[in-house]
Amino acid sequence: MEIKNIKNEFDLEPFFSLSHDYLCIAGYDGYFRKINPAFVKLMGYTQEELFANPISHFVHPEDKKNTADTRAKILEGVPLLHFQNRYLKKSGEIVWLTWTSIPVPDKELIYAISKNITHLKKLEEDRHIRIRDLTSKNSGLTQLSYTTAHDLRSPVNNLISLVNLLDRSKIQDDETLLYLELLEKSVHKLKATLNDQVDHLQENRLLNRNFEPVNLKDIINNIVGSLQSLIEETETSFEIDFSEIEFLKVNKFYLNSIFLNLITNSIKYAKPGIPPIISISSKKNETGSQIHFVDNGTGFDMGKSENRLFELHQKFTDHKDSKGIGLYLVKSYMNSLGGDIDVKSKTGVGTSFILSFKD
Repeated sequence: MEIKNIKNEFDLEPFFSLSHDYLCIAGYDGYFRKINPAFVKLMGYTQEELFANPISHFVHPEDKKNTADTRAKILEGVPLLHFQNRYLKKSGEIVWLTWTSIPVPDKELIYAISKNITHLKKLEEDRHIRIRDLTSKNSGLTQLSYTTAHDLRSPVNNLISLVNLLDRSKIQDDETLLYLELLEKSVHKLKATLNDQVDHLQENRLLNRNFEPVNLKDIINNIVGSLQSLIEETETSFEIDFSEIEFLKVNKFYLNSIFLNLITNSIKYAKPGIPPIISISSKKNETGSQIHFVDNGTGFDMGKSENRLFELHQKFTDHKDSKGIGLYLVKSYMNSLGGDIDVKSKTGVGTSFILSFKD
């Protein structure tokens, strides 16, 4: 069967004129020879204006050199695939295009098709801005953590020295001796926490995630011990059940901070006159492990707070100690552990946090 040559462009005209992609034929002299209506509409110029000026006239000034260098390769017979550059529309608006161009040397023509990727570039730009913003915030928090941990160690060491100077043999009151013992434990615990903070920051700076099997009961016991006076004062009670999962392979520092923030929040936002009850349990599901935190506190309106709950410096109560940092750290640490956190709350009823970890 003989294949007939197409002697004119009329047969392909509907394909050319109806396409929503941008189709162009350019000469080796750098001028458009044929353009489809979609490209004319995109650029905002008349067809005559597009033909009258060299193609470089419409290219963004910052992309002219790269475009010229690439065009030189096309003239040498090298096809162009997925080349991106910016064009300036007649309105002055910038449009990003990605080009695939094929040279035909014997006709000294270049056949090109392009797509508008401006929306993708906008998404990419937004992503870079967010990453830069988050990097800046994380850098600031890291610096704040270094400064706080470093500056607090001096007064803590001074407290330890003062406690050691006390001659307890001269104190006859048993209650006073008990308070001194609690004070000594607290300042030593504070010093250990500050040292752990500095060590963790150093490990994090060196990109050492240091995942290890962590005993959940040990974490809780450690936190409860450090908050003993607060727990007794508020008459806080715990319902602990780690029967399904006893160990998690995580960063111990992160998990300790997550538990500490959630427990102290439950105590801080307890309902007036009602002792806090904090339920903490581990669950196994098909995707991994979960830790459930449930309290009977004041709760909050999820409809008003959900989208901002884990953002930095977001406060949802007028509590004097609320700084809007705790839940931001919880979310950040969960992200670093490759996990997720889900929250359910109702005003006057309490709050439930579900921490999900992938095995």
